[in-house]
This record gives sequence, structure tokens and C-alpha cells, in this order.
Amino acid sequence: MASNGKKKTTMAKLTRETKLRERRLDKQAKKDARKRAAADPSHVAALVVDTPDGDENLPTESVEEESRERGSNP
Repeated sequence: MASNGKKKTTMAKLTRETKLRERRLDKQAKKDARKRAAADPSHVAALVVDTPDGDENLPTESVEEESRERGSNP
């Protein structure tokens, strides 16, 4: 039984396989990041609170001002 040298895999299948491989790599990267965050919780806390008082990151005032300017009720 001789094999043909012609490629029989369609571009659609190759694209699906590539996307699947990328999705699996992304999923593994997220999993590794969660493991690192669980092992070092101080690193995650530093990312969440980057200001001393922690109130500067909340955009509540600007959202309320914008809604008043547009004339809508919050």
C-alpha cells in the first residue's frame, strides 16, 4: 500500500488545530498565574492597591458628574 505525498489536511482543520493549541497555551498560562498568585498573595495585594489610601482608583465621582452632564439619573 503506497502513500500519496499530497497533503490531505484542509486549511480549516489546520486553523482549528492552531486555535485549539493557542487556547490550551492561554489556559495553561492562566493556571500557572493562579498558582503563582496563591503561592505569593503579597504580590497580588500589591497589584490591587497601588495608592497609599486606595481611594484614588475609584471613578465614582467622575461617573456621577458625567451622568449629571448628560441629564440622566444614576
